Amino acid sequence: MSLKYIQLMFDYNVWANDLILTKAGEITPEQLKAKTNFPWGSLYNTLIHVMDTEYGWRNLCQYNRRTPVLDQEHQFETLTDVTTLWQKERADMQDYLDSLTDDDLDGVTSYNVPDGVRERILWHCLLHIVNHGTQHRSECAQILTDFGQSPGDIDLMLFLNQRKA
Repeated sequence: MSLKYIQLMFDYNVWANDLILTKAGEITPEQLKAKTNFPWGSLYNTLIHVMDTEYGWRNLCQYNRRTPVLDQEHQFETLTDVTTLWQKERADMQDYLDSLTDDDLDGVTSYNVPDGVRERILWHCLLHIVNHGTQHRSECAQILTDFGQSPGDIDLMLFLNQRKA
């Protein structure tokens, strides 16, 4: 695996997250926290879950340690709170990616789970972060669309077209 491909996917991840966050800023605080049928219960909780997953996996990959789940009720009261921490996480992730080499991507990341130790190839973990975000962004897009604030197309090809232009 090449670091330039991983970086491309993270650039896409940031772009797509920004589309969702921009549209999330256009709904009311009540809509942001309104109950939905999606697994995380609301747009607000889904956004925090995506950010928390990026944070957790980066820490696992970078430091080989699992981190506690972010405390939603005490750390985040507004979308601005979520966005502010997410911007910091983006910078931390970029610093981490900048520290890697192509050879590093084939290294193994180990972590404990209740039934033992798991080992994963680093680039698999990094790609998982983007793929996980894609799943939940699609849920966010549906929630936003239901509130009349569709983010529009959030697929990789549109990102590549815009990047080329």
